[in-house]
Amino acid sequence: MTVPHVAHTVEELNRLLAELDEQTEHTERTDSAGGLAHRAVVMTMGALHAGHMELVDRARAAARQVVVTVFVNPLQFGPGEDYEAYPRVLDADVALLAEHGADIVFAPEREDMYPGGDPLVRVTSGHLGTILEGSFRPGHFDGVLTVVNKLMHLVRPQLAFFGEKDAQQLLLIERMVKDFNLDVEIRPVPIVRQEDGLALSSRNSYLSEEERVTALTLSRALEAARDAAEQGSNGPEAREAAVAVFAEQPQVVLDYLVIVDPQTITDVTNDYAGKALALVAARVGTTRLIDNMHVEIAARA
Repeated sequence: MTVPHVAHTVEELNRLLAELDEQTEHTERTDSAGGLAHRAVVMTMGALHAGHMELVDRARAAARQVVVTVFVNPLQFGPGEDYEAYPRVLDADVALLAEHGADIVFAPEREDMYPGGDPLVRVTSGHLGTILEGSFRPGHFDGVLTVVNKLMHLVRPQLAFFGEKDAQQLLLIERMVKDFNLDVEIRPVPIVRQEDGLALSSRNSYLSEEERVTALTLSRALEAARDAAEQGSNGPEAREAAVAVFAEQPQVVLDYLVIVDPQTITDVTNDYAGKALALVAARVGTTRLIDNMHVEIAARA
């Protein structure tokens, strides 16, 4: 087991990348014969768990070099959110990444990432960044896209792995890469869940034992939507089945629960048929959680 090198500044990152290049046989992007890409990146805010490790394992299997970024990005936190309280456990993160073969961990401080203060020029997420999560967290996705864009340029990967749990974020990153012609391939990775169905999240650490049980309402509601669709319900009917699960748990505060077209995040209509995505955000105690699940809506005769 080799402990990954840790860079805290852009200068250290550039030096470590150059040294890694000297040690690594250069390859082009993954080809049709299944060769390895040169470099892959996994972007995180730390407090790593098995869901993050699934991303790292996928990256390790696809590329000769794996860089993991650990940065709690202030630009994506709004007033009253948990920026200061967000868990920061870099030593534990590095130890875990050593077990999964990461080569470099880029863990800058705020002043290293944004010298001179927060950036004056930022990426804007457009209309897609103002609905659902964006309506509850104004400016959040502008902050996400700004830091992702910057990290793409700093790390210069051929592949970037992102989890499907943050579905709206994933769609926006894919659109940014396409719209800005960024020379990187985005590879989505399915949600990792615990045995009882709870989606893994760094914010799960905020939950008490009782709240963790209550938090299962999110995945159970999504399962209800999925099952209703499998039994012939259309999109709005499947949503009603999911909302009914929350009605039985008044201690969970529902922000939204929608069934949408995965490419546009617009609500599906009564006659929609095909692949859809059920998205939910809710508060359990003081902790805000999100989750989603794929739903297949059959055409009605």
